[in-house]
Amino acid sequence: MQRGLKISSIVLMVALISLISTPAFARSVSLKDAGVALWIFIIIGAIIVLLQLIPAAILFFTFIGTTTGLIMKKKTPEKGTAEEKISLPGYEPATVEK
Repeated sequence: MQRGLKISSIVLMVALISLISTPAFARSVSLKDAGVALWIFIIIGAIIVLLQLIPAAILFFTFIGTTTGLIMKKKTPEKGTAEEKISLPGYEPATVEK
């Protein structure tokens, strides 16, 4: 019952949308009579869209830097060799009794 009702409502919506979207309603948009509020809305919207470029650029260049750093990373010698061991004063192995 629910499925049939859902399908019929979808078909009805598609039919109404196709009837409404006829070429008789298609005309160009003229902004010469637009009010000040519409222009403010358009300008603020454009600023918001442009402000989204800042975090997008940060993410993009971070990705490029990380990828380039991984690709161009120099091979370091293995750790644990005798040359790299550093002994700090005051640190000695402790004995543990069971």
